[in-house]
Amino acid sequence: MQQSVIEVQQAPFDQHAIYQWLSEPHSVGATTIFVGKVREMNLGDNVSGLYLEHYPAMTKKALQEIVNQARQRWELQRIAVIHRIGQLHTGDEIVLVGVSSAHRGDAYLANEFIMDYLKTKAPFWKRETTAEGERWIESRESDEQQLEKWR
Repeated sequence: MQQSVIEVQQAPFDQHAIYQWLSEPHSVGATTIFVGKVREMNLGDNVSGLYLEHYPAMTKKALQEIVNQARQRWELQRIAVIHRIGQLHTGDEIVLVGVSSAHRGDAYLANEFIMDYLKTKAPFWKRETTAEGERWIESRESDEQQLEKWR
């Protein structure tokens, strides 16, 4: 059974509830979950906060396309992509990508694929707060390089 949950929200997410949903079907043999958090250090500066913006229609469409591409590449059952927006603080969870499959290889690869594409192709704009002030976060060359293995 192929099902997906794609959410963009301000509220924190419940990792346990998402895991329960992902691993619910008896045909699931593997469940992988990645959770990204706000780091306390970036580009050599202490970070006290992160503000995330997005354009809802574009974001939902981009996330759905990433999930569709993962489903075309691997045999997957359930997928959850939950991304937070708004004001976040150091240690807060930003994103969760969860994948369930009959086999661990598909679950691991699909999870990494979704996260790599989310980092580079999903339209989120991030503004960090540091002691020196606020700054917009640019995409990193290393994130773009990660995509090469999927092409």
